[in-house]
Formats: sequence, structure tokens, C-alpha cells
Amino acid sequence: MGPVFSKPLAARETPIPGVVLFDLPVHGDNRGWFKENWQRAKMTAAGLEDFGPVQNNISFNETAGTTRGIHAEPWDKFISVATGRVFGAWVDLREGPSFGAVFTAELDPSTAIFIPRGVGNAFQTLEDGTAYTYLVNDHWSADAQDQYVFLNLADETAGIAWPIPLADAELSDKDRKHPRLAGVRPLAPRKTLVVGADGQLGRALRSALADQPSVEFASRAELDLLGGDLDGARPWSAYGTIVNAAAYTAVDAAETPEGRADAWAVNVTGVAALARVASAHRLTLVHISSDYVFDGSREEHPEDEPLSPLGVYGQTKAAGDAIVATVPRHYILRTSWVIGEGNNFVRTMAALAGRGISPSVVDDQVGRLTFTEDIAGAIVHLLGTGAPYGTYNVTNDGAPQSWADIAAEVYALCGRDRGDVTGVSTAEYFAGKDAAPRPLQSTLDLAKLKASGFVPVPAADRLTAYVAGLTRA
Repeated sequence: MGPVFSKPLAARETPIPGVVLFDLPVHGDNRGWFKENWQRAKMTAAGLEDFGPVQNNISFNETAGTTRGIHAEPWDKFISVATGRVFGAWVDLREGPSFGAVFTAELDPSTAIFIPRGVGNAFQTLEDGTAYTYLVNDHWSADAQDQYVFLNLADETAGIAWPIPLADAELSDKDRKHPRLAGVRPLAPRKTLVVGADGQLGRALRSALADQPSVEFASRAELDLLGGDLDGARPWSAYGTIVNAAAYTAVDAAETPEGRADAWAVNVTGVAALARVASAHRLTLVHISSDYVFDGSREEHPEDEPLSPLGVYGQTKAAGDAIVATVPRHYILRTSWVIGEGNNFVRTMAALAGRGISPSVVDDQVGRLTFTEDIAGAIVHLLGTGAPYGTYNVTNDGAPQSWADIAAEVYALCGRDRGDVTGVSTAEYFAGKDAAPRPLQSTLDLAKLKASGFVPVPAADRLTAYVAGLTRA
């Protein structure tokens, strides 16, 4: 029995999430046949994510009845038959609600199947001289061995109806000894690594993700992005996502010779190292950006506004954005006026209010506060919903305010008179001081974030709760 000719390329879903069966166009005549076994543009157009194959393997089987599996490896596979026919069986061995789901199908040269990481894969040849090929998107490594999962071919729970009984089939001794489903340890999902986990955002992420065992947190002492061989710092095949919460944020110090070097090192060189790892290992990279990448000449900034930073800090953040944008799977979250655990503007104003001081505060810089718990919430939302990769503005919602407006609100929440805060222009406030240039308009357009299904909490609500927490402390 030969291949079926002239089928159009089509993708067919299966009962196992992520397993996709493909019909392949095979062109034949009296001389034989030809097919495009893997064609990136056509396959991705048909709905298969570009899984980045790095290796092509061929398995030749001398006789019908040769049976291999059930093996689940820590990488994705695209499998098709070159000659002959096989009966394929796939069992979901991933942790989750579909664990144990089974799908079987007969494959010939006009069909192919995509098998994601953690789905057990097995074949039984139906003709002598059968050969099948498979593309994989990672190289074998000793670090990955503990991520292999195996299931016995004769498992009663899976109940696979092998065309040739296993007693009459050709099996390896290892395959005969694999455990039944009840004894299988499911393959855990790929891990998420939060870098810079001791900063304001890092602490918010620790809180938001505390109940997720697949998330790891690394301080700078535990993972130094400038420390050299980042590629060898972790078994990256076990990871799916890196959240970069590390950043140099000393805006004014970045204008000094020492600060300039530090800002470029952390915000650009370190980010480039993460981007290389993410691209090489097909990881999703989540990166935090800033309103400082703009010059503040527009009243509201959309995600696609051309970058136009005014000072060194903004220049380093813009450079980091440009680097991260080259990673195939990336989220850039652009924020403004971040408030979280640690030193920040709101804490400073509350402390001044408590000491009876009446400050002068800039009143011509306008934007919105962004509380770290909401940045963390947006990250969880974008990753969890599989939102399209790209750049998203992430701030709290509500009418834009000046720093003086916010300071007056803090004073009122602390029981002081709003009039105790005096507004001054940026030029007046920084006259005679060494300070970085600031964008006057920092309001970010939130339409894209809201369209993704994430509803930002009003900044006023977060500010009220935050100040209440400070006064109770």
C-alpha cells in the first residue's frame, strides 16, 4: 500500500492537547513520489507553531511488527513516514487534566504528526522495510535525562489495540520493563525563572506566584546576568519562560560616568545575555520597560510610538527594548511611575506628611502610577492566556495626574491638607541640580492591554490601599 496522492495540506486536531495530525501533499507518477516533509512557511500557515527543529533523525525497521515506545521526551517532535506504514500510539504523560489521554492513527508517507514535549510516542511497523523520520527541537544532553517519562506498551489503562499483538512483535527488553500508568511520574510543565527577584517587582512576583511550584526565583547573587557563561548557568531545556525583573533604575545617577556604565551593563548587556539564551532555547522572555523610552512630546503614548529617549537611563531602556524585540517569543511590558515594596515616591510623601513638612512637588510631569502587584498580575495574565507576543503598556487606570496631584492625594490620605503640597515646574524644581531630563507626558495608552482581557485597577484605589498599609505599619 503506497501513499495517498494529491491530498491538500491540512491539520487535524486530536484528543491530546497540542498533538496535531497533518495530511501532506504527495506528488507521484510512474517514477515514484515526492513530498515536502517539513515546509516551515506552509506548516505555520496551517497552524503549527514554528517549533525550531535542530535535528533530523531516521529510524529504519527491518520487519513488520517492530514496536518502539512508549517514550516521552523533553522536546517536541514532528514525525512522518518515509517508506512503508506504521501504527502510531500517543499517550499524554504530562502533568495536568489530560494525563493518560490516548490517540492512535495509522501513518503512511502522506501523513505526519506533531508531538509536543511530554507526550508519549510509540510506533509499530506494518510493513517490512519501514522507515520514519522525526525532527526534534533540542539536542540530547545529560541534564535532560531526568525529564524522560516512559510507559509500558501493554498498559491496561491506555488499552492500545496493537494491530500485531505484542507477544508476536519485536520489542526491546527496556520497553518491556517500563512502568504501568499508575507508576508513572508525570512530566512537570516547563519552569519559569524570575530574575532580579529581590527588587520591588521581584517581591511582587514572589507573592503572586508563591503557590506555583514550577516557578523559581533568582536574586543577582544567585544568577548574575553579567557573570559570564549564562548559557551554562541553568539546564534551560527544563524552562519555558524567563521574567526579567532586574534593572538599573537610578535615573539621575545614570548621567554620571560610573552610573552610565552601570546602567548600560544591567539594562543592555545583561538583557542581551538573556535574549541570547531565550532565542537559543525557544524560551519566552518577559521584560519590563519604561515611559522614559519616550521624550514625552505626546499626551498619550501607544506601544508603537518610535523610541525617543531623552537621557542615559531612557537610552538604556530603549536599547533593551530593541534587543528583546528580536526574541521570537517576547513580552515587553512598558510601565510608568512604579510603586511597590521599598523606597518610592508615595512612601517619601507619606513620610514627609507624617513629619509635618510641606513640600514643593513637580506639577508639569503627567502620567499614571503603576503598582507592582498589577505589573505582576499583567505578567501572569499575558502568560496564562497565551496573548500575542509583543509590547504592552501596563499601568494602573484612571485620569492622568501630575506628581503634585499624587502628593496632594497622599497628604489627604494621611490626614493632612492638600494645600500643604505646592506645585512647581520641572525647570524650577531642578534648577541648579544635576538631574536627568524627564519626559513631561508619561501617560501610556492601555487599549491593547484591555483588549487582551486584563482590566487594570484604578490607580486611586491602589493608592488608597497602599497609604492605608503605610499608616498601619
